[in-house]
Amino acid sequence: MSSESKFGEYGGQYVPEALMPAIEELTDAYERYVLDNEDGFMDEFRQRLRDFGGRPTPLQRADRLSERYDREVYLKREDLLHGGAHKLNNALGQVLLAKYMGKERIVAETGAGQHGTATAMACAHLDVDCEIYMGRTDINRQRPNVFRMRIHDAEVNPVDIGSGTLKEAINETMRDWATNVEDTHYVIGSVVGPHPFPRMVRDFQSVISEEARDQIRAKAGRLPDSVVACAGGGSNTMGAFHEFVGDGDVDLVAVEAGGSGLAIDEEEELAPHSASLSTGDDGVLHGARTKLLQSRDGQILESHSVSAGLDYSGVGPELAHLADEGRVTPVNVGDDAALEAFHRLSKTEGIIPALESSHALAYLEEHPDELGDLVVVNVSGRGDKDLDTVIEESARRNLDAAPTMEVFDGEQ
Repeated sequence: MSSESKFGEYGGQYVPEALMPAIEELTDAYERYVLDNEDGFMDEFRQRLRDFGGRPTPLQRADRLSERYDREVYLKREDLLHGGAHKLNNALGQVLLAKYMGKERIVAETGAGQHGTATAMACAHLDVDCEIYMGRTDINRQRPNVFRMRIHDAEVNPVDIGSGTLKEAINETMRDWATNVEDTHYVIGSVVGPHPFPRMVRDFQSVISEEARDQIRAKAGRLPDSVVACAGGGSNTMGAFHEFVGDGDVDLVAVEAGGSGLAIDEEEELAPHSASLSTGDDGVLHGARTKLLQSRDGQILESHSVSAGLDYSGVGPELAHLADEGRVTPVNVGDDAALEAFHRLSKTEGIIPALESSHALAYLEEHPDELGDLVVVNVSGRGDKDLDTVIEESARRNLDAAPTMEVFDGEQ
């Protein structure tokens, strides 16, 4: 196994023998087209990101947050990318790569639905057949995104096994890919899975930090003291961090979903959180060695987060390595704090953030002094998809920040 497939002790290619020919074919295509830009692949990718995706996305000074925390706060607005989240960067890159490879069919998993939506958009744009696997639990809490996928002519397959969330959706998508490797490419949505997926997804997402690094220097005259991003599998995290990794004076803060607390019920094999980077143990999941939420017996624990896109029992292997090296600082905030941050940004800046992004904003609220005088927060997506969840969860928790949902009949 090439050293290129590993990040220290993490990464690798832990897949069934039947998938190795597809992995080797993809690795060759990644090296030829992405790394070496054969046939001008990367030139076409970046042009399509501009023309179809709407890049570059703005880096906006958050005036009222800056005043609130007495420091300069800038928001990287990935919520303004076509489709409403950073996910299009990777989906467009992988679907285009599949076309260069001669693949006729795309399969993908999705949790919050943003990756599924982005993949369906990219497939419609590039005229490729598309099937999406999505856990039943996530379908129920992300119905607008299910409809958006179907609008783009994607077939959405419900996954009912287990907890019906992202882990099970990935399992089903891998089974499909293993059965149809000759004509099908699996568009993994995060920096997880066997090599070359973690590097390839990071490379497609690194446009976030490429832009942010240039933008903050143009606006503030220097690099930030810290870059803050939410972390589930880690695609927006590595996208926001990658170009800053070599800047030792820039702190990189990965905010995980603390859910309802970090205590684990070993008997029930449930974790009331998704903080695998902060609390996980080394193990193998979905083709790579990384940090996982596991029981004492090594069984994968079911994770929890109010945000569907962070509800995952593992994390990308490069993030695990960077955390071990001390280059990335893993932290976590709970469901309540994320919901409050959702309402706070909506009220103070007129931006409705995804519940995933709200975790990063919640950490800014709780620990501003630890982040320095110049902070960049990656707003990985917009919160339209989360409105039903926010309405229900805010009412259940009686959050003071939430608006009332009374319906008036016109009488005073």
